[in-house]
Amino acid sequence: MHLVIIGNGIAGVSCAQTVRRLRPEARITLVSAESAYHFSRPALMYLYMGHLRWPDVLPFEAWYWRENRLELVHDRATRLDAAARTVHLAAGPPLAYDALLLATGARTQYYDWPGQHLRGVQGLVSKADVELMADLTRDVREAVVVGGGLIGVEMAEMLRTRGLGVTLLVRDRHYWGSVLPPEEAALVDAQLRRHGVRVQYGTELAEVLGDASGRVRAVRTSGGQELPCQWLGVATGVVPNVGLTADTGIETDRGILVDEYLRTSVPGIFAAGDCAQRRSPPPGEAAIEPLWYTGRMQGETVAHTICGQPTAYQRGPWFNSAKFFDLEYQTYGQVPARPADGEASFWWQHPTAALGLRLHYRADASRALLGVNALGLRLRHDVCDQWLRRAAPVPEVLAQLGAANFDPEFFAQHEPAIVAAYNAGHPDEPAVVLRRRRGLLGRLLSV
Repeated sequence: MHLVIIGNGIAGVSCAQTVRRLRPEARITLVSAESAYHFSRPALMYLYMGHLRWPDVLPFEAWYWRENRLELVHDRATRLDAAARTVHLAAGPPLAYDALLLATGARTQYYDWPGQHLRGVQGLVSKADVELMADLTRDVREAVVVGGGLIGVEMAEMLRTRGLGVTLLVRDRHYWGSVLPPEEAALVDAQLRRHGVRVQYGTELAEVLGDASGRVRAVRTSGGQELPCQWLGVATGVVPNVGLTADTGIETDRGILVDEYLRTSVPGIFAAGDCAQRRSPPPGEAAIEPLWYTGRMQGETVAHTICGQPTAYQRGPWFNSAKFFDLEYQTYGQVPARPADGEASFWWQHPTAALGLRLHYRADASRALLGVNALGLRLRHDVCDQWLRRAAPVPEVLAQLGAANFDPEFFAQHEPAIVAAYNAGHPDEPAVVLRRRRGLLGRLLSV
């Protein structure tokens, strides 16, 4: 079997590694125009900031690919011939395949703003984007970032490390209003302002204004305000790369449509990662999941189907993590910006430090946990995942908070204050008693 994978991101590489384990005799070829070698995409911002060098973001040495007989083709796929089972390349000869995985990722989403073509307007998705950003911001004094999601904050942090003035335009009433409850958003907002980022809420981009050389000189907002800037970062989401599917018979919508086995509408062709759109995702799950860990899971899952072991993709409880400058953020399960009918939410916040914990749960007798938000508190993934999989009651979760704490052994803990706050807010319920955490000696004796 010859497996050709277009894209050497986490989905494509995870698939290649799993196929090599399942089918040692298979020929596997990865094609990528972006880079010769797989790299850690979440680490791109640290290249710009000077914290890492290019070799530091390569998870594998060059020998790894030869040792595992994974052929790397640094070229651009230009066309698919599904009938002939062939991939055409920009520079090299065509590649014939027995199975093909499309792991083509996503690109920045634009909204046809006047002037968006000007030099100095860009997104942040690829290695080329980081290199372009490093070049275009070299002599910049003022920058504007439009969009208040995770990429928007990454851009702001990157720019601030170089001393640029940064204005962040957020269309919601508070930061990430479609995702975060107001209390979490307020903690993030405080971080942004503490690091010198000027945030304008309820504000959208209306127009990009250029100078005589064709470079951005300012933006005009939805409120008519003109903000001088020499660079504009676009962080308004991403769209799947589906260009290779043209004239192939592969069905697409926003992304490349796949079934639960990540198969496309054309036999022998699969899709995974940011470019894939599930036709019928389970309730509460998104059809497109542009995250690192879901890309890895999809790559590993589709490998089994490619190798003749049909395996449905089952993500399990949602998980994501990020950093807002110095503030760590973790989310597990479903925590909506506003509780729906039949749901409730408990929020604890430290009185002086940037620390917060939210438990979202069913507002019935079960008190079943639905989701967790943690800011400034590091939680163990395995513990939170198990709570969600078995719908643990919130009182039980609170009693076991020590088990979820990922902080070092002697780090100051906040579990007693969290449990006391819950008990004070629920006087009609039996009081939660925090279970004593086993110390280091107790853990060693139990091994």
